[in-house]
Amino acid sequence: MRIAEVIGSVTLSRCHPSIAGYRWLIGVPFSLKALRNDNAPDGEDLVILDELGAGPGQRIAVSEGAEAAMPFHPNKKPIDAYCACLLDTIVVK
Repeated sequence: MRIAEVIGSVTLSRCHPSIAGYRWLIGVPFSLKALRNDNAPDGEDLVILDELGAGPGQRIAVSEGAEAAMPFHPNKKPIDAYCACLLDTIVVK
């Protein structure tokens, strides 16, 4: 799981039927160094499925790979990144 900042949303003109109607975000992940120094996110942008209503500028936790599809088990969905939670506070020690 990684921490990312939402920078926008995505509108799909076509998609797989199993993911029709979901909300999609663009998020930029943080490295540990960026989190420790309270810097801007410095990772590569991700397209993230969102069911929680995250907005621009909000920090979220993102699950990726096979774990991203687990909230839909036993149904299969072709997703690579899922917004697992909305973060209020981040403490890095």
